[in-house]
Amino acid sequence: MFEFSDEQKMAQTMLRQWCEKELAPQVAKLERGEYPPYELMRKMARTFALDEMVRASFKRLEERAAKGEVAPEREEGESGGFARDPGMSAIVGMELSRHCPGFCLAFGASLGLAGGAIMAKGTLAQKKRWALPILTLEKIGAWGMTEPNAGSDAFGGMRTVARRDGDSYVLHGQKTFITNAPFADTFVVYAKIVEDSATDPRSRPIHTFILEKSDPGLSVSKPMEKMGMHSSPTGEVFLADVRVGRERLLGEKEKDPSREQAREVFHGERTGMAPMCLGIVERCLEDSIKYSKERTTWDKPIAENQLVQEKLARMYMHRENIRNLLFKQLWMVKHGQKQSMAEASACKLYCARATTEVALEAVQIMGGNGYMREYHVEMLMRDAKLLQIGGGTDEIQIVTIARQLLG
Repeated sequence: MFEFSDEQKMAQTMLRQWCEKELAPQVAKLERGEYPPYELMRKMARTFALDEMVRASFKRLEERAAKGEVAPEREEGESGGFARDPGMSAIVGMELSRHCPGFCLAFGASLGLAGGAIMAKGTLAQKKRWALPILTLEKIGAWGMTEPNAGSDAFGGMRTVARRDGDSYVLHGQKTFITNAPFADTFVVYAKIVEDSATDPRSRPIHTFILEKSDPGLSVSKPMEKMGMHSSPTGEVFLADVRVGRERLLGEKEKDPSREQAREVFHGERTGMAPMCLGIVERCLEDSIKYSKERTTWDKPIAENQLVQEKLARMYMHRENIRNLLFKQLWMVKHGQKQSMAEASACKLYCARATTEVALEAVQIMGGNGYMREYHVEMLMRDAKLLQIGGGTDEIQIVTIARQLLG
């Protein structure tokens, strides 16, 4: 049986205390958009010395490079902080999501998606120049894949292009639904290399570029108005002939198209959603149990009603299943095993649907109170719905599973 270690449990307790003291009081303001989540993210990083751990990791990386050692693209612990330990990363996702899934999403998109992509495929110089400031929270990252007409058809439908011009590339296109885009400093953007007009646009090679908000021709939209995840700013990225040098090409080589690397990120998104789901479900279950014991109708707690008990039992069932799926993932990572695409899709499909159901039932148990923003489950319900859409919709997960089963 897989379980968190004593050290991880202690860290979880400390993080929960920080969330209750620092994050929880700010959730209402974050949700209203009165200020972005980034200063609070930096405060968390300073509290747990994440920035110092990252810098220490980079120092070791540079020392190995100076000795001529060939370091793996992403050695365990290289990025420092919580990322060195998958179990600790899961705890961060769980604890932040209990209080504010949007805050967790903004944090993960910057460090995990943008910073993680550069750490996975970037050169040492690129890691130091762009990943290090992201991982220390000095700068905010955004990961740009989705386009207005290429949501589920992310690769084939991509229309953002990069044209070679001497030693430079000129990028043109648009990205949408990009987490952190309105406030990001660094953008990891996917584009198709235009080799000749005769090449089918769907089959053009995809490569990754690192862009900065100051690059001429790059602009972003204001934060989008969304159903949920209000604490996570989302926006569009516009590229109007953005000219960059070869040092902005991730890895600085064209020989390795980025489709597989992007698929790896999608795979990580799908498996990485389980901690968020578990955090939301645990909070909904705890709040629902507490409310059902305190709320009385006809002179008795509603917890004595079998219909309420059935809802609580199903919520507990989903909580146990998500927890077991998460621990299976962590066990596989520990033993050097990797989930198949079907396994990752099945995990995301189940966890996202179960979390949405649990959040809806939490609102139902609390009735009119649950519908009010004063009660936390209202926000959790709206936030949970994105989990069935982002990182690949439920329908895409079903197709992925079926193709592997029938292939």
